[in-house]
Amino acid sequence: MNRREVIAGAATLAMAASLPGVALAQQASKRPPKSERRFTSKAVEAEIARVKAKIADPELAWLFENCYPNTLDTTVTLGEVDGKPDTFVITGDIDAMWLRDSSAQLQTYVHLTPKDADLRRLFRGAFQRQARCILIDPFANAYTRDPAAKSNLPAINDRTDMKPGVAERKWEIDSLCYPMRLAHAYWTATRDKAPFDALWAKGMAVAVGTLRDQQRKDGPGGYHFQRVDPSPTETLMFGGYGAPTRKVGLIHSGFRPSDDACVFPFLIPSNLFAVSALKMLATVLREARGDGAAAQDAEALSAEVRQALDAHGKMADGKGGEVWAYEVDGYGNAIFMDDANVPSLSALPLLGAADRNDPLYRRTAALAWSPRNPYFFAGKAAEGIGGPHVGMDMIWPMSIISRALMSDDQAVIRQCLHTLKATHGGTGFMHESFHKDDPAKFTRSWFAWANGLFGDLILDVETRAPALLNQRL
Repeated sequence: MNRREVIAGAATLAMAASLPGVALAQQASKRPPKSERRFTSKAVEAEIARVKAKIADPELAWLFENCYPNTLDTTVTLGEVDGKPDTFVITGDIDAMWLRDSSAQLQTYVHLTPKDADLRRLFRGAFQRQARCILIDPFANAYTRDPAAKSNLPAINDRTDMKPGVAERKWEIDSLCYPMRLAHAYWTATRDKAPFDALWAKGMAVAVGTLRDQQRKDGPGGYHFQRVDPSPTETLMFGGYGAPTRKVGLIHSGFRPSDDACVFPFLIPSNLFAVSALKMLATVLREARGDGAAAQDAEALSAEVRQALDAHGKMADGKGGEVWAYEVDGYGNAIFMDDANVPSLSALPLLGAADRNDPLYRRTAALAWSPRNPYFFAGKAAEGIGGPHVGMDMIWPMSIISRALMSDDQAVIRQCLHTLKATHGGTGFMHESFHKDDPAKFTRSWFAWANGLFGDLILDVETRAPALLNQRL
């Protein structure tokens, strides 16, 4: 779905934020009443109370209390399929489950799963649902609540193979990588083998096979997509297969994690994510299932893609150095930019896709946070990275959060926290994006991934820079 169409309530909320008394009223929790929350975890509630007590700035504490539990409060539906738990997770204001978003939304709670059996059951249900989604169609990015239903989004008219259960079919490498990362995090935290059954293993085998298919060594591969839309970011050229490439071992991606079409099909941050995610998957396959052969298969693909990245994924930075490109075509052509959506070049270490102290990564991230990146915007309200998805001059809080998470400079982290506090438009939540000069102009008032990532940042600051939480920003 084109999320440009999902800009909910911004004008009303902006008007409310400007009314007298809002500053006093904003300390009231923005969470749903307890009776209306979709899921409550005792461990998460204890974490909110523990961390909130350490935050001296009242508005920052209020934001944390609102944002951190947002996924559990508002987006999860628990059920049962074939006697096993089932968890459906929507993104917020779109009633569909993205593999990427659902994984990222739950990642923020994974460290608490050892303390809460009900939370573990929720995670088990998510792994089961994700596996079933992948088995419906591994090229899809989003799925319907009812696996037998047709999409109720405009995507139903796309020129591609739209199967029942598919909400949108934009092929994005990271869609398959995020469930691998979440599985590894959960396994590392719990050593719980229950989710990693034959169904999950079958889904992961299809995922690895799909990534290999999209190396397209022996033909165009199994995916094509076209959409009747005036925006070129919504469709793929040449019969839906995308721009031409030289087959060098990199994985093709039709779309970016923003759901915007790639210019060159070798999307470097997503290929780097695939390298790390496949290694994570191999660990779970080997340790939780004792499946050495499947683990070796995942590791072999990871190594092959890494070799191709080292040979073809870099470009000159214009200063005599080298950085990761954003997209390449294998012929030597490359573009440099960054998009706020993760995987981004700026947030590679967040996904285990780069070492935060690696000079190559540091040069790349610094260049991305500069005018060299056409989607880096600086205005009266803030500076940060956006992307083509919602247009020019729109900064995504996700980029500011990622910058703080990746920085070791307390002054930078403090500035990011101050900016996030000052740009929520009076709503008490993170948004998809806001205008660089006016935070009251924003998109998506209900975007759970960004809320969870903000929670991650506060937890990270508590660990790495606790003195910042003792300050009023």
